[in-house]
Amino acid sequence: MALRVFHTLAELRAALAGERRTAFVPTMGNLHEGHLSLIRLARQHGSPVVASIFVNRLQFAPHEDFDTYPRTLERDCALLEEAGCDIVFAPSESELYPQPQGYKVQPPPELADILEGHFRPGFFTGVCTVVLKLFNCVQPRVAVFGKKDYQQLMVIRNMVRQLALPIDIVGGETGRAADGLALSSRNGYLSADERGRAVELSQALGRLRQAALSGLDEAGVARAEAEQMQALQQLGWQPDYVTLRRQADLQSPTAEDLRHGEPLVVLAAARLGTTRLIDNMEV
Repeated sequence: MALRVFHTLAELRAALAGERRTAFVPTMGNLHEGHLSLIRLARQHGSPVVASIFVNRLQFAPHEDFDTYPRTLERDCALLEEAGCDIVFAPSESELYPQPQGYKVQPPPELADILEGHFRPGFFTGVCTVVLKLFNCVQPRVAVFGKKDYQQLMVIRNMVRQLALPIDIVGGETGRAADGLALSSRNGYLSADERGRAVELSQALGRLRQAALSGLDEAGVARAEAEQMQALQQLGWQPDYVTLRRQADLQSPTAEDLRHGEPLVVLAAARLGTTRLIDNMEV
């Protein structure tokens, strides 16, 4: 069946009436292979597969790239159809937010105000609010999110659990280019020279991951993190963080965690030129 594209909530709800196995992939468009892998993963978990394309103003700070974020709906729909998507929900801002969004989802600060939330205040409130709203629009049984946005995946999982939403959250592995760069819509902002150097971020994470695997105490973690921050700075990056955290809650590992093999993850965010990139690797 050909891909169906809906721009209104009424059309979407009519199309999904009676569906009980819907799988959902929310996106902001400007799609790449990483997004398409999530569509294929969603296909394994339910049907029909619905993707949303909506650039959500609530998760952008005033100085960020909301107005310039690429909007490529026609191209995106062609890619989604090829990947096996059944329905695209592409609402206008006035359709999804017909009045100012006074009701918002405030995630707990111990998870939402660290790492990305520290450098992008209010970001996860915007994410949670739009995702909950999209969940109410689509009413999926399964929703798929990429692990590249590791903290976001954790925030959404906790929201679904704490609000008792009847939705299974599935994490898709990070898609990478041949040189190891994590696929991201914002990679398109990189100049040719910057794109050649962008792999330096994943290389720094790889070195920190290797150090963690070799065995570190708390002082060793601090040294290893500082070394990779400094390495990126010397290469001309402006790093916000390069850090080793517990997978369970993204808090810093304790001495006991390090001794007893607590599952860990390395995460980084850094600016190269004007482009801010994020990445992570589980340990």
